[in-house]
Amino acid sequence: MTTDPWRVGHFDLDGYLARLGLPARVPTREALDELHEAHVRTFTFDNIDVLLRQHPGVHLDALQDKFVDRGRGGYCFEHSTIFAAALERLGYHVRRHLGRVGDPADGSQQGRTHMVVEVVLEGQRLLCDTGFGMSLLRPIPLVDGAEDDHLGWRYRVDRHDGAWAMRRWRDEGWLMMHTTDELPVLPIDPVIGHHYTSTHPSSHFTRTLVLARHLPGRHVTVTHEAVTVRRADAPTEHRPLGDGELAEWLRLLEVPLTEDEEQRLLDRVAALQVVRT
Repeated sequence: MTTDPWRVGHFDLDGYLARLGLPARVPTREALDELHEAHVRTFTFDNIDVLLRQHPGVHLDALQDKFVDRGRGGYCFEHSTIFAAALERLGYHVRRHLGRVGDPADGSQQGRTHMVVEVVLEGQRLLCDTGFGMSLLRPIPLVDGAEDDHLGWRYRVDRHDGAWAMRRWRDEGWLMMHTTDELPVLPIDPVIGHHYTSTHPSSHFTRTLVLARHLPGRHVTVTHEAVTVRRADAPTEHRPLGDGELAEWLRLLEVPLTEDEEQRLLDRVAALQVVRT
């Protein structure tokens, strides 16, 4: 029986920290906050490999090549797998959780297609969420009613029907992001979730571009239809994506694609835009 089911011992921690520009530090809340924010600002949230039908899977070896070696990003299963591995190598006590995106109150029936990481540090439970389109910049305590305001970005956690509900402040109200349960997560679970999100025709990741990143003072989301720029201290800007503009955003958001990958992505997005018109 393996004692390293997530293959954390094979993770290139030095390469990961070099990619983030951080030294290895002993586990503290300050070091955890720094690592979380550096990860979110370094790697994009995106589904590019899904659209290109070239996704390598969500096992750690493939993600290490993608994130650490190439500097690419991905979506929740990838971000949380990488982040959890780094935390464990650094000596943190880590738990992995799955959740459902959206608000259960709206009647939608979402699968457990989101993944987060919990850290238990100095007796406190902390929720790390590096792989959401509008990710936390730093962990938030897993305490009913806990709120955090970092650089003007406000988030809240509530206990909701046996799960943890994550919300962010938007338009003078709390918008539900996802609910996370506490069932044990095995390495096969993100593989199954990823199979659905990357191949099922009803998954929006198979038919919609999503590319997002925290930049200084703003958060940018680009889809095949629109550009959304959010600032903590100003109204949200939302407008259609202009012709030829995607290539500019790939540069600005520093997405390290090969020339072939970029051209195939531009072609794929153009096809999606035709379908929508």
